[in-house]
Amino acid sequence: MSGRVCLQCGTVARAAHATFCVRCGLPYGEPPRADAELPACTICYRTVGDDGRLDSLDHQGRRVDLQAHLLEHERHPVGDDEYLETLREGDRIRIGRWTASFDIVRRYLVTGALEAGRRRTFEHNAIVTAMTQLRKWGRDGSIFGDQPEWQASREAVSGLMERYHRR
Repeated sequence: MSGRVCLQCGTVARAAHATFCVRCGLPYGEPPRADAELPACTICYRTVGDDGRLDSLDHQGRRVDLQAHLLEHERHPVGDDEYLETLREGDRIRIGRWTASFDIVRRYLVTGALEAGRRRTFEHNAIVTAMTQLRKWGRDGSIFGDQPEWQASREAVSGLMERYHRR
């Protein structure tokens, strides 16, 4: 594997002598086209900038390509993913007595955002409701018409958040 990375799609060159990306056809080192859909980090969900790079996690003020950024996460984890995997049941996660989409919950824990990006939809259940309420009113918020089920799910999600970010 070479050290050349396409700044438009994040694909690593297959050979050191390669000059063009096999996936999108852009010459290596060239900034992404203005109309290109830019890639995002699969760990922290940040999308690369217009230059095809992300801020370095190791060196303040430096920008790195997507593959270098992914390697930096080895030294800068976003949370305790090993613990999160212990709660996983296939493509779902069990939090207390509830289950929700693993990807939605992980994205929320990492970014604090419930928006999952373009072309994605959420299934609304007690966990997603709890994440929405926590984001809007916080852990100790007073919610008019609150339901015992919602209170319990907020407590479960809050406990998970504390444990995940403890690392």
